[in-house]
Amino acid sequence: MLRQIKDSLINFITSRLFVMILLFIAMSGVLIYRIFTLQIVNGADYLSKFQLKINKDIVIPSTRGKIYDRNGELLAYNELAYSVTIEDVYESSKTKNQELNTTIYKLIHMIEGNGDKLVNDFNIVIGSDGNYEFTPLSSAQQLRFLGDVYGKADLSKLSYAEKTATAAEVVEYLAGTKKYAIGEYENPEDKDSFVVGKGYTNADVLKIITVRYSLSLNNFQKYIATTVATDVSDETVAQIMENSADLEGVSIAETTIRKYVDSLYFSHILGYTGKISEDEYAELSAEDDGYTRNSVVGKAGIEQVMERTLKGKDGVRNVFIDNLGKVIDVNSQTDPVAGNNIYLTIDKDLQKAVYSLLEQKIAGILIDKIENIKEYIPPENASASNIKIPIDDVYYALISNSVIDISRFDKEDAKTTEREVYQAFLSKQEQVIAQLEEQLTDSPVAYESMSKEYQVYSSYIASMLSDSGIIMSSEIDKEDPVYRAWKDEKISLKEYLNQVIAQNWIDITRLDVKSQYLDADEIYSQLLAYIKADLRTSSSFSKSLYKYMIHDNLVSGRQICMLLYEQKVIDDTDQKKAALENGQIAPYSFMIERIKNLDITPAQLALDPCSGSIVVTDIRTGDVLALVTYPSYDNNRLANSIDAEYYAGLNSDLSKPLWDYATQQRSAPGSTFKMISAVASLEEGITSRSEVVTCRGTWDVGFTTAKCWIAPSSHGPLRIDGAIEHSCNYFFYEMGYRMARVGGTYNNDTGLATLYKYADMFGLSEKSGVEIVEEEPKVSDSDAVRSAIGQGTHNYTTIGLSRYITTVANRGTCYELTLLDKATDSNDKLIEDYTAAVRNQVDISTSTWDVVQSGMKKVVEGKAYFKNMNLEFAGKTGTAQETRTRANHALFLCYAPYDNPQISVSTRIAFGYASDYAAQVTGDVLKYYFHLQDEEELLSGTATVTDGAVSREN
Repeated sequence: MLRQIKDSLINFITSRLFVMILLFIAMSGVLIYRIFTLQIVNGADYLSKFQLKINKDIVIPSTRGKIYDRNGELLAYNELAYSVTIEDVYESSKTKNQELNTTIYKLIHMIEGNGDKLVNDFNIVIGSDGNYEFTPLSSAQQLRFLGDVYGKADLSKLSYAEKTATAAEVVEYLAGTKKYAIGEYENPEDKDSFVVGKGYTNADVLKIITVRYSLSLNNFQKYIATTVATDVSDETVAQIMENSADLEGVSIAETTIRKYVDSLYFSHILGYTGKISEDEYAELSAEDDGYTRNSVVGKAGIEQVMERTLKGKDGVRNVFIDNLGKVIDVNSQTDPVAGNNIYLTIDKDLQKAVYSLLEQKIAGILIDKIENIKEYIPPENASASNIKIPIDDVYYALISNSVIDISRFDKEDAKTTEREVYQAFLSKQEQVIAQLEEQLTDSPVAYESMSKEYQVYSSYIASMLSDSGIIMSSEIDKEDPVYRAWKDEKISLKEYLNQVIAQNWIDITRLDVKSQYLDADEIYSQLLAYIKADLRTSSSFSKSLYKYMIHDNLVSGRQICMLLYEQKVIDDTDQKKAALENGQIAPYSFMIERIKNLDITPAQLALDPCSGSIVVTDIRTGDVLALVTYPSYDNNRLANSIDAEYYAGLNSDLSKPLWDYATQQRSAPGSTFKMISAVASLEEGITSRSEVVTCRGTWDVGFTTAKCWIAPSSHGPLRIDGAIEHSCNYFFYEMGYRMARVGGTYNNDTGLATLYKYADMFGLSEKSGVEIVEEEPKVSDSDAVRSAIGQGTHNYTTIGLSRYITTVANRGTCYELTLLDKATDSNDKLIEDYTAAVRNQVDISTSTWDVVQSGMKKVVEGKAYFKNMNLEFAGKTGTAQETRTRANHALFLCYAPYDNPQISVSTRIAFGYASDYAAQVTGDVLKYYFHLQDEEELLSGTATVTDGAVSREN
């Protein structure tokens, strides 16, 4: 009977009627043949040879273009590697989630078991507390992410709970039965018995979600591979191949990965590559249909800016696959085309040297300011340049910036000092929580009456409740008298929290409550339980406890130093370690030596100063030769697939290594602005090069007074070049006043307009022109008098100041600065030359240029530390105050040589105390560039000590 059915079916398939049906379908424009065909193969038993074939295009990734420095030194290239991919080949069924999750779980542990890492482009990570948290996103980006998670393309349709969902709530939703069902049923017969995450660790749940979420982005089309891991080892490849029968839909693919040479020095310039995001796909695919949801694109820096140039054209292999996604036949293939190469204006060796010189100088400033004291209490009217760094602050910095990992203290393999410190911590924790509980219940204390320590703890609790969404900040009535009393520190935390409950500023759904109908006392009780639970697990709160443990000698300096050994932060001789243990070396001396040798870096300490930037520009071309920001990061660990733990560490690092201090940090320029004020004063005719103004220390015109930096002393009589030389505030207060007093009447706006006119001439009103991300500058719009000395509301980046000083150096050519030299094809044939454009020419008199440049030359000649450099150059110091409680920013702008300028150098050390520090490291840059000192002496790898007196000028 079966045989008869087979024969009948075969006769029908080979009949004319069947052929006519196929022709009719084809003529109707339905190309079903390319999707689903039945192929009859010669053989006796025809039906048993039927084979399902699905037509599919496989992308063959192109090779991304390389990036070189101006001298042809390689900075970014590609390396052949293996990737692990997975396709959703699972048929819809009740068991699909379980089967797919099981496969992914096995795959994850194979990959990580061999030391490889998963692609992690999901916007949730596990923080240092072991809890889920969002990666740093703007509010708009986070809202878009939540819209994608909850399937709301129209963000206005997100519910309040969805818009304010915490990372943990997002994970709970995605791991639940409505989505990926990551967990187990306690009773398979009971649909309501599913327990999210059961059978998995929090980390496993997040990793499975990450893969499932990526898969879901391709759910519009089956048999599209999603990359799970890149650059995997041969061991991972072999293990996956051996277990392929148990890994349905999993494949190994040949690909290329991006690699960066000397990444620490170039990461902010080059950026990095990664898997395309939904927003990037929407933007890029609108112009180029060669992008897919698995494309690797530039995520930052030159990689992002020059994406279309560096990207090649992907090839396509048209294949037939079976229902398991396995290739069974190749139909056709189009080979990929390599991307174009980019040459930068950056000099690789100069960039590396400047970075090292800057780090050495910042370390030297720290050594100059650290003292063997427990606390610094500034005297009345103390200068910011005299702020000291207590050694206790150094000890605590190692904990607060996670150089010492406090989460290791309670591990089974914890070392001796780790266990000692942890026991002391547990005692302190219990004591503090008990005291806080008493204040929150029976014995409330007004905030202003608390000790500083308990103010810190109370502030933490209030902030934590707001950050977690329990206190709904958007609902608070800012004019409420109880709220105002809390902000004014007049009431206790208990009173404030009770008002939060009474006014319904609290989201009780975020508390562990069984009913929505609780009275105020019941809600407060649940809130108190939540607070206590957080205080026992919060890494942030624990760090606050350690601060006061160090202050109260519950943790000693010697223990902190020993922790550095136990956690392998430093690697030193056994003799040094023994000397520390037995008291032969004092902890203070030990720490100073570590900082001097850069075993502990300024970035790790994240104290003031811990950051800075230097820009070196060719004043003849507008080419940026070095664009240095300190500290930096390893972009190899973010490229291709982000190292989630490393990225989370960068975002929590208090020194902000992801921040480009050269193009994104803005501050007042201080006295480096005085050249613009000088040009404006001369060109507008409000002074002359021969006029003498007598500095009396305090400038007073009745309605306002201002002090020169030298007050109560004075500079005496000065011409304008002398005012630049001595950076006399009095002189330039007078110039700012005259700019605003045109026609005999003082008009602040008139003075500001004049300053803006000349700031614009020197390019300070707009971004500098460099191709990577840069903050907008701001020319001061307040107080013409103080704006004339570089204060007011001026705000400029270091790269913006570089364009300004470059224009001064070349006497008027204001460039659109550039990082790009040229683009070539893969055969190094020139495609485009990126010569810097001229923004404008500054048309002022030769005598004005002479006066300004002469004054700058005298500034350099007056510095003792420049006396034996054997190089004539011109420069200007600047000190900018941001707050009275922190050190001032230190700035120095210069160009060299004086008679035939080649380069300008612009330096800012954030919170670097005094401009002389910035000037000294700039001198080292010039020594390196012009070969004035042995390279090994300059790049010693140790802290550069202060050279000579440090002034306090603005």
